[in-house]
Amino acid sequence: MLSYLRLMAINLQHYRQLIQECKEKQATLVAVSKIKPPADIQALYDAGQRDFGENYVQELVEKQAQLPGDINWHFIGHLQSNKVKLLVPFVHLVHGVDSLKLLKEISKQAIKINRRVNCLLQVFIARETTKFGMDEMDLKAVVEAVQADPEAFKGVRIRGMMGMASNTSDQDQVRQEFRQLVEWSKKYLPVISSVTDRQEKKEQPLLSFGMSGDYQIALEEGSNMIRVGSLLFGARNYAR
Repeated sequence: MLSYLRLMAINLQHYRQLIQECKEKQATLVAVSKIKPPADIQALYDAGQRDFGENYVQELVEKQAQLPGDINWHFIGHLQSNKVKLLVPFVHLVHGVDSLKLLKEISKQAIKINRRVNCLLQVFIARETTKFGMDEMDLKAVVEAVQADPEAFKGVRIRGMMGMASNTSDQDQVRQEFRQLVEWSKKYLPVISSVTDRQEKKEQPLLSFGMSGDYQIALEEGSNMIRVGSLLFGARNYAR
């Protein structure tokens, strides 16, 4: 028990630091709680955190049913089309929309329950083939699709973009990759939002990039939403 309390104290110190850094940059902190038990999420909730990110659909569904109803749940993992309908009723923001097909499916399922789901287009900016995301040709295809048939996308709000930089110690490379995301956001988001958000109040685009290892660089490069897990919850044990 004593070691657990010490761990929580250290994590809460990181939490306060992160909240202050985000406040200075007018950014949102998403606490990445995948693999962590509801009790850990509740502890951070009690400290004031409301935005939590999960990578696995079933795990998120189970946690959502157990935890406070005013949590903003962010789905940040790779989403399969056949699981979209499980998230649509309650998810606050889908970060990983990495294809036009997935965007259409989210809209289709949301329309069925008369809801609009906030989405981010995940773009591929890293030099690692293990990461998902759209390239510039894919973004152009999204622009063409929403312009050609806006009714097909009335179940979604494309709020911004998400990306993950390469896992590298080369900070210059990380900066360049983040800058690529910002550049694409300025080029394509105004066109997309002019179609999908015609009836909505115009808001600043959400740029979700930066994690535990590179969030400070991300905030310097214009991120207004960072996704941090290990600094808050400690290292994850995936053996379950």
